[in-house]
Amino acid sequence: MNRARFVSVGGVHAGLTAMLLLLALATAARADDGPRRVIAAGGSAAEIVFALGQGDRLIARDTTSSFPQAVLDLPDVGYVRRLSPENLIAMEPDLILAEHDAGPPETIEILTRAGVPMVILPEARTPADVLAKIGLTAQALGLPEAGAQLLARTQSDLDAAAQAAASLPARPRVMFVLSLQGGRILAAGSDTSAAAMIALAGGVNAVEGFIGYKPLTDEAAIAAAPDVILAMDRGGDMAVEADELLAHPALALTPAAQRAQVVRMDGLYLLGFGPRTGAAALELNTALRAVIPAGRG
Repeated sequence: MNRARFVSVGGVHAGLTAMLLLLALATAARADDGPRRVIAAGGSAAEIVFALGQGDRLIARDTTSSFPQAVLDLPDVGYVRRLSPENLIAMEPDLILAEHDAGPPETIEILTRAGVPMVILPEARTPADVLAKIGLTAQALGLPEAGAQLLARTQSDLDAAAQAAASLPARPRVMFVLSLQGGRILAAGSDTSAAAMIALAGGVNAVEGFIGYKPLTDEAAIAAAPDVILAMDRGGDMAVEADELLAHPALALTPAAQRAQVVRMDGLYLLGFGPRTGAAALELNTALRAVIPAGRG
């Protein structure tokens, strides 16, 4: 049996990325020759397939896939980082379209040995990365025209977001809070999707000095002095309500809490870095623009 086919793309200069993607799309297989039974392992993977007008090709999705609403009607194969190879193989997919962090590694190895075709999308934290994900997905599905159209729409949205960010009279300090479990602030440092989105919207990540998502001491939270507190609008154990953020003993002493400046956005929309990235950055930019303290600029 053939070994699995893996494709990945790394980040490159935006102009070169667009050129390479358009060349790839121009020579891609036609849609009629593309895979018909596709599993999307990752929220942005499923979103891109639907944005290309090919949602009917999906036979399953992972737990993080939540947009558009129609994707929720598909069988759920579990969390993207804890996939069962047996379940995936049993569904007889023509292609598994997976986010960069799909796994665990043992699952990827078993799928490789089983000869299941797989495309691994690149990690995305920049506009160029977003375009790369879309281009690679369109190529994998054999959709040169639809891919080029979606690339153009997404590029337009990203350009509009960049212009809005550049026109901000000041750059508000934004703290992204992932959770408040046990009263501890789990915040986004550098090298995170949250920090990348804050930058795209024209803000500054208020939390410095570490990489990834880590707990903050109360002293560090106060010293961060955010103008805005950003959180995901979601349910479950990790849900963080605006009232909880404003009432937290440390956050209550920050400029954001004192002016009740809390922004909550859907997690996939905010951090998925899919086709809606430009729209999400524009929405966050609008919220930041409204809370720039008087006299700054």
